[in-house]
Amino acid sequence: MASAGITSPFNSAPAGHAVSRHKLRLAFAWLAAVCLTTALTIYGAGYYKLGLEDRPLSPLHPILRPSGTFGLKLGMLGVAMFLVIFIYPLRKRWRWLGTLGKTTHWLDFHVLLGIAAPVMVTFHSSFKFQGLAGIAYWIMIIVALSGFAGRYIYAKIPRSLHAAELDMGELNGQAQAIALELSRQSIVPAEAFSALLRVPDPTAVRRMSLLNLLWTMFRMDAARPLQAASLRRHNLGGLQWLTTLGGLLKSNQVELEEVIAAVRRQSALAMKMAFLDRVRGAFHLWHVIHRPFSISFAILVLIHIGVVVTLGYF
Repeated sequence: MASAGITSPFNSAPAGHAVSRHKLRLAFAWLAAVCLTTALTIYGAGYYKLGLEDRPLSPLHPILRPSGTFGLKLGMLGVAMFLVIFIYPLRKRWRWLGTLGKTTHWLDFHVLLGIAAPVMVTFHSSFKFQGLAGIAYWIMIIVALSGFAGRYIYAKIPRSLHAAELDMGELNGQAQAIALELSRQSIVPAEAFSALLRVPDPTAVRRMSLLNLLWTMFRMDAARPLQAASLRRHNLGGLQWLTTLGGLLKSNQVELEEVIAAVRRQSALAMKMAFLDRVRGAFHLWHVIHRPFSISFAILVLIHIGVVVTLGYF
């Protein structure tokens, strides 16, 4: 029985305090964003529910309207967040900026701000989406939604710890290393996890439309935890079925969990290898679509700020 120590260079995380500090900073940032959103929702719920004609009568109107004492600051906060968001793509153009921190760490905060900034802008607008600002708002929503798609596609392109794309030879080497470790264990028979390692035929992948491609990958990702739970249930007793919620949670059997973790890594790696060429093409197409919307949004925001300054709201 040699299941202990099953690891994969594909998913091994850099050890040390740097990763822990990043996770702590990221968790604190998420907590701050959630707390601010919750506070705004509770504080302004009564005002935001009012019709446009009734809002000037509310005591919160001078505070929460877009040009109000706090509403204006929310707009400034949203713009500041977007400025940080636009720094991320500049890392590829400015070499000195690319040396600061890890790309994956920047991407984590890029995603966080990509969610938090539209929320702040929504509260800044006091849920009024009209005129030029309304056009900018809906373009912002399109950019944010496409950002989710881009982040998902980006995650499907295998990369090293330094964010460099891996070639097929490196991927095959990683897959063989995991397969060797799995062949040495005797806890779970190979036929039990064969479904987790099954991927579409390369010919079928090439014929898929873009939407079908994304849906197939998403469906496989969603099914993986359920398949792992089924694998876990076959090796657990009745009581542990309950304590692991039917296999969805990890058990206290260390060797079994190491095998399942290795199988899941192998499954994710096999899927990425099967879809690699198509995913790279999809990511390039995403850039072509995402960039014009981002630029047009930035231009509209600058126009909006110019109008606000001209009208003397600052």
